[in-house]
Amino acid sequence: MTAEQIAWLADDGDRYAVDSGQVLIREGERCEEFFVILSGSIAIVEHYGTPEEQVLRVHGPGRFLGELGLLHGQVAFYTAVGRDPGEVLAVPVDRLRALVAQDPVLGDLVLRAYIGRRALLVGLGAGFRILGSRYSPDTRRLREFAARNRLPHRWIDLETDEEAEALLRRFCVAPEETPIVIWQEQQLLRNPSNAELARLIGLPAPPFEGSRSDLLIIGSGPAGLAAGVHGASEGLHTTLVEAVATGGQAGTSSRIDNCFGFPSGISGAELAERAVLQVHKFSARLSVPAEAIALKSHEDHYAVAFADGSVATGRTVVLATGARYRRLDVPGIDRLEGTSVYYAATAYEAQQCRADPVAVVGGGNSAGQAVLFLAHHVPRVHLVVRGGDLGAHMSRYLVDQIERHPRVEVRLHTEVEEAVGDRVLEALVVRDNRTGQRYELDARALFSFIGAEPCTGWLAGSLALDARGFVLIGAEAQADTAPAVWESRGRNCLLLETSLPGVFAAGDVRSGSVKRVASAVGEGAMAVQLVHEHLGHTATAGTG
Repeated sequence: MTAEQIAWLADDGDRYAVDSGQVLIREGERCEEFFVILSGSIAIVEHYGTPEEQVLRVHGPGRFLGELGLLHGQVAFYTAVGRDPGEVLAVPVDRLRALVAQDPVLGDLVLRAYIGRRALLVGLGAGFRILGSRYSPDTRRLREFAARNRLPHRWIDLETDEEAEALLRRFCVAPEETPIVIWQEQQLLRNPSNAELARLIGLPAPPFEGSRSDLLIIGSGPAGLAAGVHGASEGLHTTLVEAVATGGQAGTSSRIDNCFGFPSGISGAELAERAVLQVHKFSARLSVPAEAIALKSHEDHYAVAFADGSVATGRTVVLATGARYRRLDVPGIDRLEGTSVYYAATAYEAQQCRADPVAVVGGGNSAGQAVLFLAHHVPRVHLVVRGGDLGAHMSRYLVDQIERHPRVEVRLHTEVEEAVGDRVLEALVVRDNRTGQRYELDARALFSFIGAEPCTGWLAGSLALDARGFVLIGAEAQADTAPAVWESRGRNCLLLETSLPGVFAAGDVRSGSVKRVASAVGEGAMAVQLVHEHLGHTATAGTG
């Protein structure tokens, strides 16, 4: 930080001396202060006070402490301890949030540093440990949840890691009782649910009890986050609920180069983190994880039930649950999902591939982004495309990079017919759809980005869906609804409104959507405007 920035912060903070060995931030505990080092130095240490103690970084004068968890209210994944005696400036975290909102230069400095430090912690395998078999569905679930939420952790493979046996003996755990989560060498969770793991590290708990929102948003991809930011900033009492992780499919993108306003590109994770901070800035409530299972209409509000038994209510609802990639329906896929077959390409999946060749199936932008990301981690990427033109559904900038990349081999007019392998993928049987020729493709992992299936199974019977399960909106939704529903309100169904008045759909979950981040963000903002229109019309009708 510059001297001017430190002086500006000093009006809202306290200065005090720090001795060598004095702990400012302790691993496993929440920190409520933002520290700027004025003199001396502070060491960032993992496993402080244990035989595994490791110094990750040393900060000197002008540097500040913390990472993303400080802004999100999570527990610390490290310990900050005085190394050389000196002085620090301590600013309350709540005050810091207000200050960085006032000064965009300072805000960008802190945010970029915090995102980089979180990435460093994730890369180093700091934080909690997940011990389990790579063939266990629950191990895969926990690892995916941690990776999607960008939580620092390390996986210990039950079958191959030498450390696994010693830890099982130490904690008196049988192999069949795994997976387990180990936190701070003392706390042990046996096959925890995603919610239990979330509470361990401080992800926000469901805030539903005894409150009703003006706007209840289900899903926190780009559309949901945009709706949250605009709804809360415009004075609506707003609640966002997410089943797995903020960011949606976009959050798993390693790089989005055509995102408006980011000329040098931005990762999906950073885009999601920035949006989440904006959601918090305007005091919207966010809960992760909470899986919606039912939507019910009441006289003047809607109620959404969740898998854990909780219920959230809202005067209006925005559905932004998005879509997931369709499963590749070929022999051999089922037994390999999670071990060798993936539907996202993040650092978590890339780590599993290491030095092996992989195949990516799909011809859209998501497939193209995955190819370029994986090509930085593996020796060979086969892009399998059913059609004959790579540019038919993929942006030109991605096509150009793929065609020039020395590690990428594009196979047009090609379809996967079988996955070969017992516990892990050994090869793919593919077919040239022009000649009918079948041959084996050397690949140890398969990444599938074909089609889209909406996350609307929980909505069946509640509102109108199209033949593929996407939510109908506007005129199509009204045509699928009894005329009296809209006649009683004296208006037609609004643009993004579903067959339930006051329930809107935005982003990939709606019928006919454009599968782009920018369009999802725009629809999230548009949905809030329509919420205001619905609430205003309802109030007017009620008064009349």
